[in-house]
Amino acid sequence: MFRNLLCLSLVAALFVQCARNQKSAGSQQTTVSQTSGQALFTTNCASCHALETEEIGPRLGGVTSLLPADQLIAFIKNPNAFIEKGDKRTIALAARYKMVMPPFDFLKEEEIKSILTYLDQESKSRDLKPLVVETDEVTAKPERLAAPITKSSLKVGLEDFVTMPFSSEKMPRTRLATMRSSPHKDGALYVSDQRGFIYRIADGQVSEFMNIRPLVDNFINEPGLGTGLGSFAFHPDYLQNGLIYITHTEAFKGKAADNVYSDTIKVAMQWVISEWKVDDVKSPVFKGKRRELLRINVPGAVHGVQDIGFKPEVSKGSPEYGLLYIGIGDGSSTISGYPQLCHTLKSPLGTILRIDPLGSNSKNGNYGIPADNPFVKEKGDGVYSEIYAYGFRNPHRMAWYDGKLFSAEVSESNFEEINVVVPGGDYGWNVREGNFGISFKDLKKVYKVTEPDTLKYIRPFALYDHYDGSAISGGYVYEGRLEALKNKYICGDIVSGKLFFVNIDKNLSDPSVHELTVTYQGKNTSLTELTGAKRVDVRIEYDRQTGEMYIMTKPDGKIRRVVNATL
Repeated sequence: MFRNLLCLSLVAALFVQCARNQKSAGSQQTTVSQTSGQALFTTNCASCHALETEEIGPRLGGVTSLLPADQLIAFIKNPNAFIEKGDKRTIALAARYKMVMPPFDFLKEEEIKSILTYLDQESKSRDLKPLVVETDEVTAKPERLAAPITKSSLKVGLEDFVTMPFSSEKMPRTRLATMRSSPHKDGALYVSDQRGFIYRIADGQVSEFMNIRPLVDNFINEPGLGTGLGSFAFHPDYLQNGLIYITHTEAFKGKAADNVYSDTIKVAMQWVISEWKVDDVKSPVFKGKRRELLRINVPGAVHGVQDIGFKPEVSKGSPEYGLLYIGIGDGSSTISGYPQLCHTLKSPLGTILRIDPLGSNSKNGNYGIPADNPFVKEKGDGVYSEIYAYGFRNPHRMAWYDGKLFSAEVSESNFEEINVVVPGGDYGWNVREGNFGISFKDLKKVYKVTEPDTLKYIRPFALYDHYDGSAISGGYVYEGRLEALKNKYICGDIVSGKLFFVNIDKNLSDPSVHELTVTYQGKNTSLTELTGAKRVDVRIEYDRQTGEMYIMTKPDGKIRRVVNATL
């Protein structure tokens, strides 16, 4: 029975960081329970699971027919209690999905039961059978696909900087996403919460600068870990023009998008990039109007529009001045079974765009396309001349250093990547992951590439495999006052909260990844310990004006400042 439980629960919930509530059992299910279960499933599970298809995690259709609800509930509350038993099916699934679900003991038992009810009734109405798990012998761990991350002797000390307002009573309490330096150069910082807020931090005090929820029709911030207010950036000439650029998600209500695909493929939601013009740049609270630049349909809830930003420290007369870079994931297209929607110059999905938001020569006339973009002269109907580089699954964060653009790529099931982005570059997704090939038939497995393809696909500058983490949180090359951190690209792992670095020189000669030790109040610790959460949801931020680096964590809403670095 225990083996069956593990198998089922692993299929149901184990292997996805966001697969929170994959359990719907029970025989007596009310309409109320099913309705609330569907809402909870949408909020907590749908970004990684579907009932009929394998996505980031296993499909959940029929899962409740394998085990009683009480056993499923026990697993959801404490999956490691079962995993540590060494069940072979568990090992096989771990090898496939390469991540283990944290315990969701904060969920009420009634909430879990309602999710199980929803899954059970949906499975019965659709006649869905449970996922069959192979029981082949698993005697050893699969081979490592990348060099292990080495534990460095370098320690970084953190101190509390500020606690942000909670945007929800449920976990995570906040959804902190992006930090920007003040365009006024007055020492203030601006921080976004995906639930629709941008806050201003000045002299240790937090105030609300902007709430886009009442200003945008059909705004949504779920399902999905990246939905909501995705990113924002001040125009470099903000003090004169008052322009802010913001990305957000909307429920699909039939609005025409700038990308088109077959109407046989659902539109899960729309990502919108907008220009907001503030009436008074001196005001601590936004008041102004919005102009839409670009609207993008996506077939799924994950890998949407990620970071946006302007290349820093560009002089006003330069052709690069005021050009906006937009990182866009593949919109779940590959994992949802529509690989043709990305890795092509005829789609914005899986790309980094480069546009002039003040121009007007785009197809929709809402922005400009720089004349030196790499695909401006590309022939063929439907080519997006906005594309600067492509072949990305999820370009999580962008950062510039020494004229180079670094992009952290959250990959599928095997690697996490740091890419150096060049104009016109093809970074390989969805036929490459890391330095390996990948097939649409099974996105969880990679194979060694035998043909010479270094000229066709640009390989990652640095990477690590899923023995050391599961989702990279992109960072910055440190240029501040702490000598021990200088010329190091600091990043982290979203789920575990571990902090890493890569040494950066002009020739990018050392791609090895090293782990930092975190200290707080003079003692070695970890972000899981500091936050009290198994899923840390870490973000690394950097204030270029002051050279200060900050660590943001969603569960506790804390922003911590890096105050020392010692060997």
